[in-house]
Amino acid sequence: MDDDYAELVLSVVEQIPPGQVATYGDIAEIVGRGGPRQVGHVMALLGGGVPWWRVVRADGRPARSLEEPGLRLLRADKTPLKGDRVDMERARLRIGSGIG
Repeated sequence: MDDDYAELVLSVVEQIPPGQVATYGDIAEIVGRGGPRQVGHVMALLGGGVPWWRVVRADGRPARSLEEPGLRLLRADKTPLKGDRVDMERARLRIGSGIG
């Protein structure tokens, strides 16, 4: 894995404010390279030290293996939810919002 790429991904994730989320694809777009799978790979290996629960799948669900703790942490952040998914219309980080 490219260390510079991983640092960029983790830096972006650290900047997502409580109550908001970004998709794996959003993170790739902000970083300017890679794609959702590459971002997911970084998060799976190195994401434990950043607010990983604020990075969700495009359908608004937390990472497959971390759905339960992810939803608990999203609720603690007061992230708008619709059942077991993030309300993406209300909570999705706007690209170009100064993060990156």
